[in-house]
Amino acid sequence: MAEQRKAWGWGLASIDAAGNTLDVWYPKAQLGEAPAEADRPNHGFGALVHEGPDLRGVRRLPVFTESNLDEPIESTADAYLRLHLMSMRLAKPNTLNLDGIFAKLNNVVWTNYGPFAVEDFTQRRLDVMAAGAQSGMPGMRADVNVLSIDKFPRMLDYVVPSGVRIGDGDRVRLGAYLSEGTTVMHAGFVNFNAGTLGTCMIEGRVSQGVVVGDGSDVGGGASIMGTLSGGGKLRNSIGEHSLLGANAGIGISLGDNCVVEAGLYVTAGTKIEVFDREKAAAGVDLDVVKGANLSGKNNILFIRNSLTGAIQARPRKSGIELNDALHKN
Repeated sequence: MAEQRKAWGWGLASIDAAGNTLDVWYPKAQLGEAPAEADRPNHGFGALVHEGPDLRGVRRLPVFTESNLDEPIESTADAYLRLHLMSMRLAKPNTLNLDGIFAKLNNVVWTNYGPFAVEDFTQRRLDVMAAGAQSGMPGMRADVNVLSIDKFPRMLDYVVPSGVRIGDGDRVRLGAYLSEGTTVMHAGFVNFNAGTLGTCMIEGRVSQGVVVGDGSDVGGGASIMGTLSGGGKLRNSIGEHSLLGANAGIGISLGDNCVVEAGLYVTAGTKIEVFDREKAAAGVDLDVVKGANLSGKNNILFIRNSLTGAIQARPRKSGIELNDALHKN
């Protein structure tokens, strides 16, 4: 029987008036068996801990979390620990059991003052703004800016990985895995349990469950179908040195050294002509296959024939090369 994978860490939890955990921040997480209670390190949160509610109605308490990574998620603290593990590069996408994560995460109002509960947000917002106005300059008002209402927060509020550039922090969720050398441009998006396995340019959407290989480029407006967007349990990926062109999309995996031309969407059911130079020269009909038959294959150029309108797969000898100057982060 395989040994259970485990992780542990001290987290700082935000607890609302109803006792719900809004979020948990783990400055450090560890893989392996948790130490016995007597051997645990100090949490080190100091004055950040407050057992009474603040003006948001939130208490901040230290929690020691142990996670059985191959078992379903047991609590909100457990869910946050697993998300941290991926963003800290301690676990790659699709290697942790994330069953039950949506049920364990609460919907939260994310603001410049941190998390608020949804239920009493209006009154709590007034309380915070009134207190800010009293301590500030006369006539000034300390606004509470709502960033989003969601179960998942921004990664950069919890984990700042080394060697990356992120144009817009709102577009990378906690639980994203970004390898060194990755650049996520302003229009790029990376979901939780998704990310890059090397130096990559991300200008499009990397959906949940999707990984992009070293040296590859997801063009502006491009998208990759994930397990939350109609893909079921199928996990699509992009191999190394491949390009998903601007406003293109895939519902299949790309292997290494592949290109999908701009504006072309290839799904598992797409009918694709397999280009053969000799057959084309002789006027013989080209073989037609479904996109699923080419999923994960290397060295393919996917294009739409501008004369016939047919989608074609053509052989390609080499992969793309990224601009090194854009990825020395």
